[in-house]
Amino acid sequence: MKEFSVEEISQIVGGMLTKVEDAKIQMIAPPLLCDEHMLALALSEEEIGNVAKSKAKAVLVPLGVNLDGVTTIEVERPRLAMMKLLTLFYEEPRVNDGYHPTAVIHPEAQVAESASIGANVVISKGAVVGENTKILPNSYIGNNAKIGANCFFHAGVNIGDRVVVGDRCILHHGVSLGADGFSFVTENPDNIEQARKDGEIKMENKEQKIFKIPSLGSVVIGNNVEIGANTTIDRGTIENTMIGDDTKIDDLVMIGHNCRIGKGCMIVSQVGIAGSCVIGDRVVIAGQAGLADHISIGSDSIVAAAAGVSKSFPEKSIVVGTPAVPRKEFIKQLKTMKDAGELIAKFKKYEPMLKTFLEDTEEN
Repeated sequence: MKEFSVEEISQIVGGMLTKVEDAKIQMIAPPLLCDEHMLALALSEEEIGNVAKSKAKAVLVPLGVNLDGVTTIEVERPRLAMMKLLTLFYEEPRVNDGYHPTAVIHPEAQVAESASIGANVVISKGAVVGENTKILPNSYIGNNAKIGANCFFHAGVNIGDRVVVGDRCILHHGVSLGADGFSFVTENPDNIEQARKDGEIKMENKEQKIFKIPSLGSVVIGNNVEIGANTTIDRGTIENTMIGDDTKIDDLVMIGHNCRIGKGCMIVSQVGIAGSCVIGDRVVIAGQAGLADHISIGSDSIVAAAAGVSKSFPEKSIVVGTPAVPRKEFIKQLKTMKDAGELIAKFKKYEPMLKTFLEDTEEN
């Protein structure tokens, strides 16, 4: 079991220690769940209030919080300190050394001797797996795929043909990289094409065959990328779908074919990005937002949760709502709706008087 002194913990998080008594820290927890060997994380007013009822001998608090009778470690950025502590106590899933006997590795694949290959993993012809990369059971690596060094693939990851994954990437359970894009065409113009062109559907949409457009491109993932469970990123039609360095993608995200995502982006759960979108660097896309195809979002922008984005926005935009508009315009719309509600209420109040006035006017 890992164990640290409060002095060591304070140094790790870069905090200011006010020591009341010695404490040996074996884990971290909220104040009400702590025992005397745990460091209490009191990062909110509610949790600070719970310290008095905690068994913890030491507490991590925001800078400027003073507590009597307990050892405190004050930090300027509590969430950053919490990350350092979670990293300190985190234990990676156990992996086997070397190649599991049930793994199927093609003789023409190149797998580093330092790699760990779990049970029932399939590594196809021409695939490359870098130094110290760990691939957990039931994962699939396609033909000529290239996996960098020091990656960690959780169980059930599927990597398609020719997909490239950079160094130090983490892929969680069920990630799918390199499935065919959702791309089809009809022999004759259909109602979707007419609706896009004219804004309405005039012709009768007769039954016709739908042809699949094959995907010849692949997916390229940069370095230090993390991709959440059951997220899917489709291969490009001709060019590659690309994810930039240091981008973090949550669970259950869908990124369509031909998309280009920049560096340092954060894409939250249940986001859907349709094909051929271009996302700049350091863009945040909040949960359940949806982006239509062939649009661009400039660098350093924020797309709010559940936004329906149907057009492009420049850099440093904050877009909200459905259809998505700049934040200032959205606030203006809300104010207009509020004003309209007040006007309707006033009208209803004076409606009987107006009705009486109109009736008297008609009689005269």
